Amino acid sequence: MSSERLIYLPLGGAGEIGMNAYVYGYGAPGEERLILVDIGVAFPDMDGTPGVDLILPDTTWLEENADRLEAVFITHAHEDHVGAVAHSYEALGAPIFARAFTANIARRKMAEYGYPDDTVTTASPWPEQVTVGPFKVGFLPISHSIPESAALVIDTPAGRVIHSGDFKLDPTPLVGEAFDPELWAEVSKGGVRALICDSTNVFSPNPGRSELEVGPNIEALVGAATGMVVATTFASNVARVKTLAEAGHRAGRSIVLLGRAMRRMIEAAVETGVLVDFPTVISAEDAQDMPRQNLMLIVTGSQGERRAASAQLARGKYNGLELQEGDLFLFSSKTIPGNEKGVIRIINAFSEKGVDVVDDSTGLYHVSGHANRPDLERMHAIVKPQMLIPMHGEHRHLREHARVAEAGGLQSAVVVNGMMMDLTGNAPTVAAYIETGRTYLDGSVQIGALDGVVRDRIRMALNGHVMVSVILDEDDEPLGEPWCEIMGLAETGSSRTPLAEILEEDLSQFMGRAGDKTLTDDDALEEGLRRIVRQTTQNEIGKKPEVTVVISRLG
Repeated sequence: MSSERLIYLPLGGAGEIGMNAYVYGYGAPGEERLILVDIGVAFPDMDGTPGVDLILPDTTWLEENADRLEAVFITHAHEDHVGAVAHSYEALGAPIFARAFTANIARRKMAEYGYPDDTVTTASPWPEQVTVGPFKVGFLPISHSIPESAALVIDTPAGRVIHSGDFKLDPTPLVGEAFDPELWAEVSKGGVRALICDSTNVFSPNPGRSELEVGPNIEALVGAATGMVVATTFASNVARVKTLAEAGHRAGRSIVLLGRAMRRMIEAAVETGVLVDFPTVISAEDAQDMPRQNLMLIVTGSQGERRAASAQLARGKYNGLELQEGDLFLFSSKTIPGNEKGVIRIINAFSEKGVDVVDDSTGLYHVSGHANRPDLERMHAIVKPQMLIPMHGEHRHLREHARVAEAGGLQSAVVVNGMMMDLTGNAPTVAAYIETGRTYLDGSVQIGALDGVVRDRIRMALNGHVMVSVILDEDDEPLGEPWCEIMGLAETGSSRTPLAEILEEDLSQFMGRAGDKTLTDDDALEEGLRRIVRQTTQNEIGKKPEVTVVISRLG
């Protein structure tokens, strides 16, 4: 029996939707040569991660084993799969492979951090394969809501693994390749040891719908509109952007693209040849001189993002353009769970302006980019893997997908981030547990989720902040009175006197009665001042604030 093994280790994306990062390895235990599939991000929210720019997978284990990492393969250009490619490059240092459209997006991200174009290699689709270490990896075309998505065919000495990436079984995706069941059957006929498979829509009971189906509905809606039309969708859904633009063009409207991500995706699609015959686009400046009924804006911000074009239009003008009563705003997208508040905020802001808002509650103007349960079952039947490992989903999705697989006679296991699985035997088994989690991009630096930075920020947001300053002379005697600066707290409380004055009086009394033992010990003095501030503020306004004490000593 061989002492070498085939392992699978998710570092992100298994037990959550977003932040995808999956490691495969082959070799002797602890010495496996490794590849990484995808390196994505998740997005913060004001409740749990205030002020954070991006959430990244914790790749500490991979960084510690970077000398064993052969390459990084990116399945497609969604942010939750490619968004961390530049942030991780310095620590991982491995070559990056992707298909042309994805490579274009990846290079743009790398360029923002000063990395040259040759850090990303453009790979051709199947049957070509890239050989790295003990792996031969091929990009197998699959339909999704972004061009040139690919599953990965990973050939190893222990057999073939197929990593599905994100997919749907769409025969008419409009942009990008249609699902080709014959090709997939051909690739699978020699036997597939494991299918690592998208689980996002496992709870959706009906077969998925094609991108082709939404075009006529959008065209009818835009054609009947009398004012300005604005539509938002995922910028990466190039096929939908094209459908929207063509609907506007046929209705005699000039098209305006608003939002950096929207323009970047369309530029990349045109540059790489996946998008042809896109209607002519005009600038926002030129649009300001045109009649409203002759305009259609396609904008970013389908998930309620505060800085995106949709939110800015809801608040007022954006690039000189403003919505008015009688205009139409279309959400040609699904609201991702967790983003409902932001979307509803935008809908209500438009409603106050008299704008008619149409969302996807009818199902007429959006179709999902992920396979529903019957499509997953069809994929299982085509590939016929020895074992199926659910990925890309919350825990409930993974668990349900494993049940579906087992009902179809397949070996399966629920594998979450940090579980290293041995795929070498007849069934998946746990080989080890790896400590993993998330890190944050906070401004221009990465911080750990447990570093306390975000926790402190949340505590200040919840409790307010008081800064206390005291000065002591060379004899350790107070020089003047303590003074306070207050942030995020009510200025007056139950005493009807400014809170800062009450705090300064109580602190001054404390300093007056403090003995030499306290006055000569910075830690004791700081703790005493902090306790007084929290007690007094609790009595005055019912809050215990965060307190910073600055002690200055002369001499």
